[in-house]
Order: sequence, then structure tokens, then C-alpha cells
Amino acid sequence: MTGWKDHLRVVLVSTRNPLNIGAAARAMANFGFKNLRVVNPYDVAFREARSAVGAAPLLARAEEFSSTADAVADATLVVGTTSLGHRELHHPLRRLEYGARLMLRRLHDSPVALLFGSEKFGLSNEDLSHCHWLMRIPTLDRDLSMNLGQAVALCLYELARGPQAAAARPERVKAASAAENEQITALWCEALRASGYVNPLTARSTEEKLRRMIRRWNVTTRDAPVTLGMLRQILWKLGNTGE
Repeated sequence: MTGWKDHLRVVLVSTRNPLNIGAAARAMANFGFKNLRVVNPYDVAFREARSAVGAAPLLARAEEFSSTADAVADATLVVGTTSLGHRELHHPLRRLEYGARLMLRRLHDSPVALLFGSEKFGLSNEDLSHCHWLMRIPTLDRDLSMNLGQAVALCLYELARGPQAAAARPERVKAASAAENEQITALWCEALRASGYVNPLTARSTEEKLRRMIRRWNVTTRDAPVTLGMLRQILWKLGNTGE
């Protein structure tokens, strides 16, 4: 199969070091991946990174987004990367070699987003709430983290070395896109607010929990409009248009 690499979106969220951005872009160029997306990059670092040797054309084509939701909107699978550290995770966590195989199967016929967080803090809880599951590189100590450029290179190498998995038989029913999942999340949150379920003090946490839950459901593109229709009807009954 040719062209499956074009389905991968490498998404860097709030990166600040031009050397890391340049290294990530060079890794993409070396392994044949073209679609780089950046979310709220540190402007100075991003401008400096654009001159990275061997990656300037790729960086010049990089797309900038103001939110993670927009950056992953067209993806049917969103995978976050993490070092475990001491944070509490609410997602399935898969090692690199297994996660790459799952991603390759989806890359056969639909867009996949692979997220990397900032060098200092990684992905925020809100960023993670857009992910279907998480992937980690098996370092010697589970609390160790890798340099951003190295992490991108390792993940892309694992994907590039096993392209035969991308030729696997595709699923009969396509998964809903991240944008469709986000529409469902937004309408569901609106219905919860209209019903009085949401506590204003914990509204953000409730939204993140709901977003993660909906990703775990693996809604299909066929079921997404049905679900949205149900939610709009509920909102109409509650006296809210849902627009």
C-alpha cells in the first residue's frame, strides 16, 4: 500500500524548544511523514526551528492551531504520548510496539493523530481528554521521560518499520472523526448543564471526563449523526436549541 504515511498527523502541543521542534521535523522527513501540526507553539522557538537543516520545507508547511480539538478534528483515532511520572491516567496505556501496530491498522484508510506535549509538562489533562488511548516508550525506569525529538523519532521509526501491518483488512464500519466526537461532547455537556447536572465548580473536570468516556465508546461515523440527533431532541425538550 502506498500513501498510508500521509494519513498520520504529528501534533506538537505547546512546544518551546526550537532544537526539539527541528529534531521532530527532521525525524518526520527521514521516515517519510509529511503532516506536522503545532498547537500554540512558543512563537520565537517556532520561528527559529523553521531553519532546521533538512526539515525547513516540512516546517514551512506545518499547520498551526489554537486548540488541540481543532488540530485533531479530522482524525478517527487520536493517540497521546506520555511518560508515566506520578500523574493519574484515565486512559488505556499501551507500549510503543503494540500501539504502533494498532495505529498502522487504522492508517490504512483514515487519518490518525499522534500527540506530543510540551518538553516540561507533557500533555495537559484537557489535551489527553481528546485521546482514545495513550502510548509510552518503555524506558528503563517508568518515571523517566525522553527528549521530545527522540520520542518523535522512536515513534515514527516503529511505524515506518512495519508498513505491512497497514495493509491489514480495514474495518467494515469507519470510526467517527475527532470533530464528530467533539460535537457529541459539546451537545452532551450542554444537555447536562440545561438539566442542572453540572456543578459550575467542577464543570471543566466533568467535560474532560465526558470527553474521555465518549472516546472509549468508539462511536462510528454511521452512529454519530444519530447520537447528535438524539441530543438535539433532548436539548429542544429542555428548551435549548443546541445550536
